[in-house]
Amino acid sequence: MHRWLRAVAAFLLLGAPAPEWTSAQTGPTPASSVSVLRYGAVGDGATDCTGAFQQALDEMGKQGGGIVEAPAGKYAMRGTLSVPANVTLQGVYRVPPTVSKADVQTLTGSVLLAYAGRGKPDSAPFIRLAGSCSSVAGFVVFYPEWKQQDVPPVPYPPCIASEGTENVGIRDCCLVNPYEGIRLVLAHRHIVRNVTGYPIARGIFVDQCYDIGHIENIHFWPFGVLYNPDDPYCKWVNTRGVAFELGRTDWHYIHNTFCFGYGVGYKFSEYKSGPTNGNFLGLGADSCRRAVLVESAQDPGLLITNGEFVGRWSSTDSVCLEIGPKARGKVSLVNCSFWGPIDRCVLLRSKDAQFTASSCNFVNWDVNQRGAPAIDLPQGSAILQGCTFLQAGLNARVGAAAQSVLITGNQAPEGLNVENHAGFRTVMSANSADTLRWTPEALRNYDVAIGTPGDGRYVKFWHGREALTIHGKALTQRWSMPRSVLKLPVTPGAAVQLRVHADVPVHAVGPGSGIYLGKQKLIAFDKPGARLWSATFMPTAAAAALELRCTGWEPRKVIKGSSDPRVLGVAVYGVQVRAAKGSGARTFDANTGNWKPARKGTRP
Repeated sequence: MHRWLRAVAAFLLLGAPAPEWTSAQTGPTPASSVSVLRYGAVGDGATDCTGAFQQALDEMGKQGGGIVEAPAGKYAMRGTLSVPANVTLQGVYRVPPTVSKADVQTLTGSVLLAYAGRGKPDSAPFIRLAGSCSSVAGFVVFYPEWKQQDVPPVPYPPCIASEGTENVGIRDCCLVNPYEGIRLVLAHRHIVRNVTGYPIARGIFVDQCYDIGHIENIHFWPFGVLYNPDDPYCKWVNTRGVAFELGRTDWHYIHNTFCFGYGVGYKFSEYKSGPTNGNFLGLGADSCRRAVLVESAQDPGLLITNGEFVGRWSSTDSVCLEIGPKARGKVSLVNCSFWGPIDRCVLLRSKDAQFTASSCNFVNWDVNQRGAPAIDLPQGSAILQGCTFLQAGLNARVGAAAQSVLITGNQAPEGLNVENHAGFRTVMSANSADTLRWTPEALRNYDVAIGTPGDGRYVKFWHGREALTIHGKALTQRWSMPRSVLKLPVTPGAAVQLRVHADVPVHAVGPGSGIYLGKQKLIAFDKPGARLWSATFMPTAAAAALELRCTGWEPRKVIKGSSDPRVLGVAVYGVQVRAAKGSGARTFDANTGNWKPARKGTRP
């Protein structure tokens, strides 16, 4: 019941004195919201509505705050907007919208068509959150003059920006194709929530936030873009764009965010005010050349939990987490996963940084098959504990300049494989060991099925496993590179008969093609064909490193209809090692560690 009704009721029923009315009680109540249509805005996609929007915002600001509503429509904006303190510019969306095409005609809901600032990245932002507690919500922002054919992309000022404010907010918006999406400097306790889009050069930038900012539920993906990793525009974003960048922030929170197709997914930079510390939960970066790039971090560190990181599609140089040479502070990963076309999952380049990986899952790495490790630690300090490595190959490499590396309780299918150049400064314990047990009998008579799980112990610098069928039989193989290595366990001083089942294409045959032990050519690939190639040699060490050399060739250049860009050598199906004398009655399966009865014949 309104105050005057209660007063009249008290007077009539209880005999209380009648109220004294004042002008404050009888004057008009300030409106809590107003529509931009009232000020002349027209959502026809053509009429310039900048003045109408700004007038509505200013009027609401003079009243001390409120909501300026923009009903569904396409509002052409030839100028920029400034949102006063305590005012919200509100569109119809209450969820983060997305778009499928960069086509004005298909856009729905409250749409702002931004024209201002083309080619002038240092000019005023399209929307400035000018006062504390100002916000923008519920819009699709689209740049009609954007073209995917413009490479490099035409720069614009930030789509939404705020500086020197507190408690500003951005939510339920889709920023389709801005050059820079959001810039927040000295904007303390900001909250950015439920934002989608595909900003070009940079998605969100934060610097000098000294009181806990929040960035939540962000999805930067090629909305409105015909994505192809080799398209010039997509490649520009995918090699130069940055989705999230943080400069100096104290106790920042980034939760449940995702980006696709950027040069850097999450960049932690150090500007003149210093670097970041914070809590980062549920970070996703797909098809990024650098999923996470750390230039530096504050001493409390970067705490990254439940991250999912994937290398740039079609790339050969992706590193999911790179800690730069000038970085300091701690970077901690917990329960993160790495997969896709990755050269190295982690690269620690700083002597002053400390890296920890706990309960992480490393699925893929060494995309070039050059022997790259999943975790590369040329220097600095690191702890690896409770992690899993699903791919055969080198799991970690510790450089001679590493200061302290602790590797404990990790698992790999063929035993943890660590290349240690730091001596006693690397401490390893309770890691999984290779389940194969090489006995003198096994060394005299064993088979390796190339292309079958377990062959990673014996191959280096080879292409991946492949399945194929020959004469109705299911087989596996790997293609060599122009130079590949077979690492075979042997007994020093005992003559070995080597048999290699290989298909040598005519394109791979050359003057030096063959298999070598040091400078000695054991087998000459002097003519093309698929057959059993054999030789006998005397090993001098417990492991024979045999180098396969041939002429490299590209299927796409010599096979009609092929688009395979790899540089191939020869196809190898299997390797047999037999002692020249007394090889034994049974054969050791070097892929599984099992024994099988001796059999006649060879693999086709």
